[in-house]
Amino acid sequence: MSQNRHGSRSPGEHDGDYDAVVLAGGAARRLGGADKPGVRVGGRALLDRVLAACADARNTVVVADPRPTARPVTWAREDPPGGGPLAALGAGLPHTTADRVVLLSADLPFLGTPTVKGLLAELDAGTADGVVLTDPDGRDQPLVAAYRARPLHGTLASLRTEHGGLTGLPLRRLTAALNLTRISDPVASFDCDTWDDIATARARIREHGHVLDEWISAVKDELGIDLDVDTGVLLDLARDAAHGVARPAAPLTTFLVGYAAARSGGGPEAVAEAARKAAALARRWAEEDAAENAADSKPSTGPDAG
Repeated sequence: MSQNRHGSRSPGEHDGDYDAVVLAGGAARRLGGADKPGVRVGGRALLDRVLAACADARNTVVVADPRPTARPVTWAREDPPGGGPLAALGAGLPHTTADRVVLLSADLPFLGTPTVKGLLAELDAGTADGVVLTDPDGRDQPLVAAYRARPLHGTLASLRTEHGGLTGLPLRRLTAALNLTRISDPVASFDCDTWDDIATARARIREHGHVLDEWISAVKDELGIDLDVDTGVLLDLARDAAHGVARPAAPLTTFLVGYAAARSGGGPEAVAEAARKAAALARRWAEEDAAENAADSKPSTGPDAG
């Protein structure tokens, strides 16, 4: 593993070489005690949305009582439960082994993989103990952050010794002891503390500029598919099939493309090749139909004309 003179990785190197700790066991008092990690935004539980953002983590630890999730995780719980975020981190961190740890709360509806990668890249680019996201008002969001594991372990151990445990200690006791840098991401830092926040998140993902990506992500999570394909290619294919053949041909054709790609081994390349073949067929079909229509519309000039 190459390192720079400060001992940190080169930016972007080994992006997946990290562990994630997701805190999902809070009381959600401002939601009336509702099961906040299970609240659905865009058809997906908030917890599952966060798990999708760190899907390439080597190991993901969720600190909460176990529940069904869209992908496998390691479960941990602070003792006693409800001891606060610092105690929850103390329960989750021992289950990690990577030298970089992404710490996330389970109520971030707009967190995506690019933000997680950005935090890690910024961490690798410098010598700080951690990189914290800030909200639109410039406030630190220490539960949307990437930390180096060694100072994280060391600081937690010191706090345990000093206070006899971590239960009830505010998170700022940890962050105040670490050398942190900050990056801004007003969208990814949005968290859902109230029902108004939930309503805002649900409305935003249905906006024209977001709804398609949100829907595709939700479908992939629901079906257990981890595949990034060029949706533009599939949309063009659906358009060609609908216009050149018949409107019901669009969904059936895209289904058959997916089936053919799976039979040939799957992957983005297989989808692209199957879509290319089907789109070419749709265009040939449309050209043939156009030629026949043109022939039918020509006035007859043969001997029987008139």
